[in-house]
Amino acid sequence: MLREEKNVRQIEGEPRRRWFADDYFDLIVWLEPDDSIRGFQLCYDREKKPRALTWTKQYGYKHTGIDNGEHAWGSSKSSPVLIEDGLFDVLSTGKRFEADAAEMPLKLAAFIIEKVKTFL
Repeated sequence: MLREEKNVRQIEGEPRRRWFADDYFDLIVWLEPDDSIRGFQLCYDREKKPRALTWTKQYGYKHTGIDNGEHAWGSSKSSPVLIEDGLFDVLSTGKRFEADAAEMPLKLAAFIIEKVKTFL
């Protein structure tokens, strides 16, 4: 079940953020000053093949992989970066998110579920 992280770092000049996480998902939600949703990033399959679905009012959808910054040759780890990735499995990711979001605030969960289901 997704639980809200406490003490999420807020950066001056950037939208306020809320962060929810469990063993499969990380969800970061960016809010407008009136607390409406400005955008979100749903990171999923964190342990096997991490990917992210990002949606913002300004730019719409983007689906990416997450390069965790680890190198096979053993050098120091780099910062994780988003990279181009294949298709987004709307059905299985949507169903799993809907189940894992059962204890999130209803309005917020419903918004994210709708956006996941209507990914183009």
